[in-house]
Amino acid sequence: MTDAPEPPGDLDAPAVAAKGGRPRDPALDDAIIEATRQRLVRDGYSTMTIGEIAADAGVSRPTIYRRWPGKLELTIDALDYGFRAQRESYPDAGLEELPPRAAFTEAVRRVDPCYFNPDAMVLMGNFMGETIRTPELLAIVVEHAVEPRVRLIERLLDDLRARGAVRADIDTHTIATLCFGSYYAAFLRAEHDRSGLAEQVVAVLWPGITAT
Repeated sequence: MTDAPEPPGDLDAPAVAAKGGRPRDPALDDAIIEATRQRLVRDGYSTMTIGEIAADAGVSRPTIYRRWPGKLELTIDALDYGFRAQRESYPDAGLEELPPRAAFTEAVRRVDPCYFNPDAMVLMGNFMGETIRTPELLAIVVEHAVEPRVRLIERLLDDLRARGAVRADIDTHTIATLCFGSYYAAFLRAEHDRSGLAEQVVAVLWPGITAT
């Protein structure tokens, strides 16, 4: 099922809030984003509709269209919301304040797609399944959900290299990719308890990158 085009003048047609109108309600925004994220997990991008999201969120379709031009823009915001929520859930201690190996371990733990959202693996799998139908969607996922996590590892390794804790010749891109990919490999191997995966990954990688 897909959203049919709106006839001219239909009350459900996308609308732009007038200047000086009522301010947006953040609670409504959050409800719509959460409904979108749940639909992306259950139905996937191509199958979900704005009408279903509106019903799940308890709002009207015009309410959604006043905020987002369409499903793609709403999905982008849903991805950004997930990453922001994950980042806000990180422990208060900055990685630069931790000993080198502990900082690396914490960085690997933070790239776990399921750190904040237990359904993240299914969500990402649905996005990858859209590659043929909606090829631009995967590029958006990479930009908004993958690269910010991978860059966290790369920045941490750059910092540790500056501190003299890891070798100067390490390939930070490959190491970060391996760390991020380990969570997908564990998921595909049906390893349901991944709570100690960061420590296991670091135990393998650290001897090869440490400067001492």
